[in-house]
Amino acid sequence: MNPLYLASGSPRRRELLTQIGVPFTAISADIDETPLADESPAAYVERLARGKAAAGRALITSSESRAPACVLGADTAVVLDGRILGKPLDQADALAMLMALAGREHEVLTAIALLDGERCESRVVRSLVRFRAISPEEASIYWASGEPRDKAGGYAIQGLAAVFVSGLNGSYSAVVGLPVCETAELLGHFGIPCWQNLPVR
Repeated sequence: MNPLYLASGSPRRRELLTQIGVPFTAISADIDETPLADESPAAYVERLARGKAAAGRALITSSESRAPACVLGADTAVVLDGRILGKPLDQADALAMLMALAGREHEVLTAIALLDGERCESRVVRSLVRFRAISPEEASIYWASGEPRDKAGGYAIQGLAAVFVSGLNGSYSAVVGLPVCETAELLGHFGIPCWQNLPVR
């Protein structure tokens, strides 16, 4: 079985991969995340997931032997009215995002890509998240907590922002950052099983 590398600095993705019992090594693979002209949000997240997997693969093959290995890349985008909401630039940007999301339903797209040097497979998972109404005071307090500063769309569903979520249609883990069902399926295609930490009976 080939070793698995996770090309992500996200602690949430590391936790989710650990949760399903898959050993891995985390590596940082920075790529340009600027959207292309006329690129759809789904195409954008899939391109970035594939790009991160490829960048991670390049890192391990340059620093080690060219031994077989699989690299998992992932990217998540919050989409409102067809517009990608990235990480907030500052407090004003974060508050504007939260107030735009308040009382409405938005899309969360998460793409995963797995690359072994010979082939690359990817998936895009779409979830719909509905927020309750949010007051400007709540939005300001949430910003002051520090949580939204490095989060796509300016919020973390697994954190303090859980109180804003009135509904979810889709994959909770995908909204967090890694769709575990689809990830397990993809890993299986490359001969990497889940639940490797369970005792053999």
